[in-house]
Amino acid sequence: MRVLIAGWFSFEQMGASAGDLLARDLTAQWLTDAGIDYTVAVDVPFTDGKRWETLDPEAYSHVIFVCGPCGNGPPLTGLLDRFANCSWIGLNLTMLQDLDQWNPFDLLIERDSSRTGRPDMVFLTEPLRVPRVGLILVHPQKEYGKRGRHEQVGQLVTDHLGSLDVAVVPIDTRLDHNQTGLGSSGQIESMIAAMDFTITTRLHGTVLSIKNDVPPIVIDPIAGGAKVAAQCKVIGWPWCCLADELTAEWLDDAIAFCRSADAKHLVTDRRSKARTALSTMHAELIDHLSISTHQPTGGCG
Repeated sequence: MRVLIAGWFSFEQMGASAGDLLARDLTAQWLTDAGIDYTVAVDVPFTDGKRWETLDPEAYSHVIFVCGPCGNGPPLTGLLDRFANCSWIGLNLTMLQDLDQWNPFDLLIERDSSRTGRPDMVFLTEPLRVPRVGLILVHPQKEYGKRGRHEQVGQLVTDHLGSLDVAVVPIDTRLDHNQTGLGSSGQIESMIAAMDFTITTRLHGTVLSIKNDVPPIVIDPIAGGAKVAAQCKVIGWPWCCLADELTAEWLDDAIAFCRSADAKHLVTDRRSKARTALSTMHAELIDHLSISTHQPTGGCG
């Protein structure tokens, strides 16, 4: 016995979703546990299987078509025709036609059809978690002239994050024209607070991260350093890199640290010390204004 696992992930540009892949992987795990040999049929952009057009149908006894809507038409009919010698199983499908009109399966365990309905099989999969990374990048700043390295830094960071299994969440801290749909300081802070760590080229990306107990990986996008690096120095945040010194290796080291328990302790300590250092600011301002209000303003006489 040898089984081919197929689904919408087996065809290019057919909208395979996270749920489709979770159902596929659960099916594969069930077959592995049962000691049944199988192949997964995939098409671009997926690479963790083989293209069904290249496989010998005679090498397979069964085809399991798993997850999603299922109706009589291409590209599914091409797969049905090529593997017509196999026993077909439909798993976790929404059958688009009445079963009296079309049902190509020898065994159908559907999600919903004209005869019955079931909970989606993805309920049986274990919850998956990857690190949530808030990406807080500043736009090019003309005031720094040729010292700006915004594009180079942004490209290196996004390329490197693309090679990692992390959930990248762009967060724009501008409120005059916000590119991530956020409309208030509270919305921005709430997004940052939900991250496991952030990567930022913004001064306030750094501050708001530490304020909310989220370790930031900070990159000053100005050659030689400017206000971002200066703020990190003042608050004692060590994971700050100058634009011209940034490497993928440094990012890996910073990410490893920011995912550690030590990072949480450090960020809490630095937030507390920053607040302590600012403890007299309020009084200094109000005292100055109070003195000013009691001084004569002058006049004509």
